[in-house]
Amino acid sequence: MRTTNDTVSGRRVPPPPEERALEFPDLAPEVEAQLVARLISPDFREWSTTVARVGSCAHPVRLVGHTRTFDKTTGEVIRSYSSHLDEPTGITYKRCGNRRASVCESCSRQYAADTFHLIRAGVAGGKGVPTTVGDNPLVFSTLTAPSFGPVHGTRANGGRCRPRRDDGTRCPHGRRTSCMSIHTDGDPKVGQPLCVDCYDYPSHVVWQWWAPELWRRFTIALRRHVAAYLGVPATGLVDRTTVQYAKVAEYQLRGAVHFHALIRLDGPKTREGFAPAPPTLTAPVLADLVAHAAAAVRFTAPPVHPGDHTRTLAFGVQVDTRPVRTSRRTDDPDRELTPEQVAGYLAKYATKSATDTTTTNTAHLRRLHATAGRLARYATDTTPVQSAGTAVVDEPGPYDLLGKWSASLGFRGHFATKSRRYSVTLGALRRARQRARTRIAEANRTGRHLDLRQLETELLADEDDDTTLIIGQWAYAGSGWANEGETALAVAAASRAREYAQERVQRRYECSPD
Repeated sequence: MRTTNDTVSGRRVPPPPEERALEFPDLAPEVEAQLVARLISPDFREWSTTVARVGSCAHPVRLVGHTRTFDKTTGEVIRSYSSHLDEPTGITYKRCGNRRASVCESCSRQYAADTFHLIRAGVAGGKGVPTTVGDNPLVFSTLTAPSFGPVHGTRANGGRCRPRRDDGTRCPHGRRTSCMSIHTDGDPKVGQPLCVDCYDYPSHVVWQWWAPELWRRFTIALRRHVAAYLGVPATGLVDRTTVQYAKVAEYQLRGAVHFHALIRLDGPKTREGFAPAPPTLTAPVLADLVAHAAAAVRFTAPPVHPGDHTRTLAFGVQVDTRPVRTSRRTDDPDRELTPEQVAGYLAKYATKSATDTTTTNTAHLRRLHATAGRLARYATDTTPVQSAGTAVVDEPGPYDLLGKWSASLGFRGHFATKSRRYSVTLGALRRARQRARTRIAEANRTGRHLDLRQLETELLADEDDDTTLIIGQWAYAGSGWANEGETALAVAAASRAREYAQERVQRRYECSPD
């Protein structure tokens, strides 16, 4: 057992998570009493084992039932599992799987790790993807939202926010149109409008609602630009090259989403995929094509209600396209922008949401949220009704579900998406993890040595073993732990594991040769 004073090769080694004290925020007296009751309960060891099995998930799903695995040839029962017989509490707990860090830190970390491996495999190989994929043209691109009104922001080299000649110019509402302040990170004014009455809140919400459509049209436009560059029709592009991508959405401080994407060019579509791209399509060429495609995308959004107007939507003018491996890092200009750095960056933001990335107690975001709710009510109250013969049919409107997404400020898209042939899928990674756990449990039971690296292909296979048949019967018993005290214990354990993982990464970074 190691303590905080143990060292390895002269370096301090922090204790593993199980030897660290748990830290709790200020708890209400009743929650503290629940927590203490669980700590001194006779079955605490069994309960803590259950918490460890679900990775200290904050809101696990409770199930009751059983599963049996049969040999298809002989009909023999190979394995059986029952929550009543195999669990000390008679209940099977499963992770909630929520990707948002503010909801479940443990599941969010696992989602971020899976996203990192998914993205990294598409730029460096691994997880069934050949390493030769790293030789294909690769661009890191950021597509932003347009301006809906001037906002306060930080400037390069410590510049002033919005410097203009102080001639007393004011907006129609009597507010100054300039700001001579030098804002820094953490300044509560950053991302806030200079004039909330000039800011176009309805267009902001409408743009967010149609942002997924803009991204879809961007991918189509990019393929057409690549085809034009090669001098081939768009329908024949797959015979020369294919466009693959992994994309995540991130909220800016002003509450607008922008897209970060890794875009890669492969060769002609084959059964294996990942063939080399045509030699004329280099990463700098791809970067230019991405910029031109983003600038060409347009979409005419229908009005939200009869008194509204149509809007022509587009991406913002701030489009950043950088070839990976040849561009410099923004935080360290002396170092290259590496695939690993970009993969980690995208994975981190794949777990964020509007409430995670922005400060929700600002007047600007409260007004943006209220605008989304108001537009949603307008949309549902004015949905047109269409007669079909003698029947009256409610015609679904394009904004009918806006109220469902008002908490995300109108953005209804997935926060992380990829093209089909970019790399491995999240489903394959989850299947591989479950299979690995089964193999590890069997190896521990039999005492047999197991090398998971040698089994990677088998673990990532698309289909399960067709020689067995799994039959189960399960019922939903609820969600979450028994009370707030148990939840606090699970959340504290997840935070402790996160801190330990971060320290391990920091030690590896400090011990690396460069």
